[in-house]
Amino acid sequence: MENDKTFIKYNPAGSRSAIAFGSNIGESLAILEGAMKSLEKTPGIIIKAKSSWYRTAPVGGPSQPDYLNGAAILEVQLSPQKLLDTLLNIEQEFGRVRQKHWGPRTLDLDILLFDDLILETPDLQIPHPRMTQRAFVLVPLAEIAPDWIEPVSREPISQLLQKLDCSNVSLSINL
Repeated sequence: MENDKTFIKYNPAGSRSAIAFGSNIGESLAILEGAMKSLEKTPGIIIKAKSSWYRTAPVGGPSQPDYLNGAAILEVQLSPQKLLDTLLNIEQEFGRVRQKHWGPRTLDLDILLFDDLILETPDLQIPHPRMTQRAFVLVPLAEIAPDWIEPVSREPISQLLQKLDCSNVSLSINL
């Protein structure tokens, strides 16, 4: 049952979601703050917590500048697919062009967690499939949701973070 990728009905009255933010092209801080404001203005989304921004070295892909990364906890009255569509629209609003896998980007928004949902569709996988292997994701997430249980491993975010090398992640801007 641990690897069962079934859809568990989300709660339309309000679900909790964790979102990752990243940018390494242009004025990254302004882009990330603008994306946060766009989320705040979106009907059906309330930002409950925001992490600090962290400077991180790129992982994989071509040679590129460092990233600014962060995370937010949202209360949403949207389905996971509708939330994904919203995030993709915000990425486009800030000039995101998908050219290279793991390439540089003006804005990257990913759904990390959605309640305790485990979901796998052609467009969306929750929890994010590589989140537990990425310090640039878990460091900001652990700042705002250390006790959230990742549903596949069934371990809290803070415990997952202890397994990673965080030497390439440094606090950039404390909120």
